Amino acid sequence: MSRPRRLAWRLAVALAAGALALGVLVAWLNVRGEAPLAAAAPSVPASAEQIERGAYLARAGNCIGCHTPTGGALLAGGRGIDTPFGVVVAPNLTPDARTGIGNWSAAEFRRALHHGRSKDGRLLYPAFPYPSFSIVTRDDADAIYAYLRSVPAVEQPNAPHALRFPYGTQAALAVWRALYFRPAEFRPDPQQGAEWNRGKYLVQGLGHCAACHSGRNALGGIGAHTEFAGGLMPDGAWYAPSLAAAAEAGVQDWPRAQVVKLLRDGVSAQASVSGPMADVVFGSTQYLSGADLDAMARYLASIPRREPEPRDAAGRVQAASGELLARGDKLYAQHCASCHGEQGEGVAGIYPALAGNRAVTLPTPTNLVQIIRHGGFMPTTAGNPRPFGMPPYGQLLGDADIAAVASFIRQAWGNAAAPVSAWEVLRVR
Repeated sequence: MSRPRRLAWRLAVALAAGALALGVLVAWLNVRGEAPLAAAAPSVPASAEQIERGAYLARAGNCIGCHTPTGGALLAGGRGIDTPFGVVVAPNLTPDARTGIGNWSAAEFRRALHHGRSKDGRLLYPAFPYPSFSIVTRDDADAIYAYLRSVPAVEQPNAPHALRFPYGTQAALAVWRALYFRPAEFRPDPQQGAEWNRGKYLVQGLGHCAACHSGRNALGGIGAHTEFAGGLMPDGAWYAPSLAAAAEAGVQDWPRAQVVKLLRDGVSAQASVSGPMADVVFGSTQYLSGADLDAMARYLASIPRREPEPRDAAGRVQAASGELLARGDKLYAQHCASCHGEQGEGVAGIYPALAGNRAVTLPTPTNLVQIIRHGGFMPTTAGNPRPFGMPPYGQLLGDADIAAVASFIRQAWGNAAAPVSAWEVLRVR
């Protein structure tokens, strides 16, 4: 064999050995900490108290939000979740034996939460936020399982996911998990009180707040320095603001009672919720106990501050052109001032103020564009049973008009945020 051929052969062997070693490593990383399932124990009927607690915990995890499509049967699945890699369809969680989880054991359900693995051993996609649910305790997992076994069984086959190649393969998912997922257990911080630890458990676990309020890389992974730092939602339609920055959604300086009120009612003296967060309040947090909401508020207030980098060395923002601001001023006077006030002052408890409103000065104008285009609606809650809503203007205003009025709002009355272009408005579509 000639020298070049020997070198080529050795290189091929080395590459094959490296690929094999990498495959073994990825396989090991996907099963670390995962013990074989024990033989199913005889089924013991759940108590009414356990089912009730499970229903409460399922509310805390907002299971209905993903597993019950609009107009669909409770927890029967079928809702598509848009991601940068395609659509993941939420499965049927009812106790139907053929299409739901009727044949699942409590241990298999716990494994899905803790390890992200289905009954048949397949790896689950992290659109199901098991990287957060992994810390849910065994008792809480069993209670949620008991509740799900108690809801009406619905025979509804699960629709297939629509993910682009190679993201729809188990091999690609295994690599992602090797990079970004590690099963975890909740360990209380002995330096903190019981209330703070309860808040951490809810925010980091069932509440899975980091799943939305964190920056993600091109592969959909959350980095060590991007947790709670804000980022676009998986479908790119909304921006989940940073929980670490006072300029975005941080509550470190808020009175705790106002944080509780926002999570419970969807509106407080400091802010109101809309978009996906309105869905969270409507379907989840408004049903939590005062003690749990207070615990969450304690933990949220303790998240270390990470303010965004200055826009330039002097902290300035780009000024919109006079023509753009004049156009936006005129549109604001025609369509917005009657509710939000000539000076953006709003009406307390009814129409939110726009002056000094951090929701309109976020780094990305995505949320403001969505509200102008589709309207703004707070959730109906016991504490705010008849919320005022903002009508949609998407059929009245074109992209250039929306860009102009958004730019005006972001730079009027002391607000300081970059102007919005028609291209940015188009891209939000």
